Amino acid sequence: MISELVTAVIEAAWAIRASDIYVLPREKGYQLYLRGFQERQLWREVSTTVGEQLLTYLKFHANMVVSENRRPQVGSLAWQTAEMPVDLRLSTVGDFAGRESLVVRLIYPYDTLQATYLAAGQSRELSALSHRRGLILFAGPTGSGKTTAMYAMATQLAGNSVVLSIKDPVEIRESQFIQLQVNAAAGMTYEALIKVGLRHRPDVFIIGEIRDALTAQAAVRASLSGHLVLSTVHAKNAQGTVTRLRELGVAEDVLRQGLTAACYQRLIPRQHQGPAILFDIVTGPDLFKTSN
Repeated sequence: MISELVTAVIEAAWAIRASDIYVLPREKGYQLYLRGFQERQLWREVSTTVGEQLLTYLKFHANMVVSENRRPQVGSLAWQTAEMPVDLRLSTVGDFAGRESLVVRLIYPYDTLQATYLAAGQSRELSALSHRRGLILFAGPTGSGKTTAMYAMATQLAGNSVVLSIKDPVEIRESQFIQLQVNAAAGMTYEALIKVGLRHRPDVFIIGEIRDALTAQAAVRASLSGHLVLSTVHAKNAQGTVTRLRELGVAEDVLRQGLTAACYQRLIPRQHQGPAILFDIVTGPDLFKTSN
């Protein structure tokens, strides 16, 4: 049965803490891949009929349009594994021949991620940063633990501070936070939600990603008003975050006032346990030494 196949692939992905499941059309049938820490591995090959049934099953349960197999779609659902529930984020799109592919992102419980990736020394580094104000940026490859690091920092403050997060979509559910989700179709952009969030007078902002000039300007303004603002940005190293924000129209003198620290991170293997996050944290004036 298709439900048994779905359960099997999700539990196989869970067992190796895979970040994604791929369901990809091939000349004959479909191939199912799991993306682990260092590589993508083939899990199983199935017929075209089974592959299409698998896509239909997941799309239906994720409230996606089952009959649409060309236009891009996104969806989400919660799945109960043998150990605990895991949230799934689905993305589908059809190719030139109308064959649909699917990628499923697995969103693990936050406490599981923190225990897996953060060593004691790293937690202390984040704790020290969390007591500062201004904008703290996280950069690194996809799947390197940026959201985990931001949430680890914010949860240390949640007991005595109001934490408001803005994500697209909400990946980690945290009952101590006010969590807002971007919905561009409804006018709920990052910029608009930051403005709304300021009315709630939070102590800490989590902004999922700075991806355009308006969001960059809004995040920096929030940091200049006395908030601790945590966000991610695409950059190749810690100093590169300065270059990226300047490209997005933020003046350097404003950055010098608002940007407190930048953290470039990546996952590294460990001999006897899972991968760990390796941080490169740069603070203050050092951020601007090689940004020109």
